[in-house]
Amino acid sequence: MEPTYEGLQHHIPTLATPEIESWEFQFPGSDTSIEVSIPEFTCICPKTGLPDFATLQITYTPDKLCLELKSLKEYILFFRELGIFHEHVVNRVMRDCVKACSPRRIEVRGVFNARGGIQTTAVARHAARCGA
Repeated sequence: MEPTYEGLQHHIPTLATPEIESWEFQFPGSDTSIEVSIPEFTCICPKTGLPDFATLQITYTPDKLCLELKSLKEYILFFRELGIFHEHVVNRVMRDCVKACSPRRIEVRGVFNARGGIQTTAVARHAARCGA
């Protein structure tokens, strides 16, 4: 019998997550790069129920708003008990950060610790469209 993954992650795109707040950036249009490192990220493997540990790196260029870090920390804690695949973590975090601050560009990189001899790095990127 082959393992099945069907239905394990269908809820992730619509899952209600805590809101990430933002604040007004006083240098819009500048080419400022902000790097946020989260070295103690944890979530749960949806297949095994075992914990996954990672360093998340969020790198973005703000437009008019910046991510508020206390609310980001509270948002990240939400994942601690959530069964979610690594590839979905980076895409969900990226999408919620884009919703919070509409950056000019953003990259979310998840470097997940090795488990069973396999280490995973997943990266999601987004760039705002000119004139959009």
